[in-house]
Amino acid sequence: MIELKSAEEIDRMAVTGQFVGELLAELREVAAVGVDLMDLEHHARRRIKERGAASCYWDYTPSFGRGPFRNVLCLSVNDAVLHGLPHHYALRDGDLLSIDMAVGIDGWVADSALSVIVGTPAPDDLKLIEATEVALEAGIDAAQAGNRIGDISAAIAGVAGRYGYQVNNEFGGHGIGRTMHEAPHVPNTGRSGRGMKLKPGLTIAIEPWLCRGTDKIRFDEDGWTIRSADGSRSAHSEHTVAITEAGPQVLTRRPGHGSRPGDRTGQAAAG
Repeated sequence: MIELKSAEEIDRMAVTGQFVGELLAELREVAAVGVDLMDLEHHARRRIKERGAASCYWDYTPSFGRGPFRNVLCLSVNDAVLHGLPHHYALRDGDLLSIDMAVGIDGWVADSALSVIVGTPAPDDLKLIEATEVALEAGIDAAQAGNRIGDISAAIAGVAGRYGYQVNNEFGGHGIGRTMHEAPHVPNTGRSGRGMKLKPGLTIAIEPWLCRGTDKIRFDEDGWTIRSADGSRSAHSEHTVAITEAGPQVLTRRPGHGSRPGDRTGQAAAG
């Protein structure tokens, strides 16, 4: 069932989204050479508790994975791209780190992710992250009332193709609101003009993720961490977006940036 949210309910989701954006911005600054992944995890746990929020990951038990996730962040390093299980690992110079989080506040959820280079960036890694951010921007631009899910999917895939990357369609975006995963599914590749029509009040997470050398993935033995099948580096960008009559509204904007996704995140009206 797809629930369309009222303007008041979207405003309540935006409160959660603001916290998510602020915390992701904090974590991006905390991530540095020598910092342990569990330090990031415990920083996030502390901030979530202080805010009175609830992690959507803590008891997350999907069809994959081994038991409840029991962490508040997905921390994916280098060839890991999704659902990275936090563990003791000291970040190294040049690591590509993806941070994904979803929390609820007063019953309303927001979900967002970013990728960052720790220390010295390699040009190929910067290009990969840029591709996910530009694809996210294109997906948001396509999230107009009257368009269809396929318009978002095609926009994301078009950017990926222009950057020279393939798209895996096993995991993608999703509806969001009272829970982290709601209908509809939002694939990262598809055909324009196809799929469900986008209506005002629909709230979705748009999340392009890309691997540099392949569209195939593999799971770690932990049952959670998803990596590129060929060991190539990966990146992930995500925002929670509301469809409104005035255009797409980014609910997980990060402080200190403009009106675009990624490093330019804002409350994008009409994109």
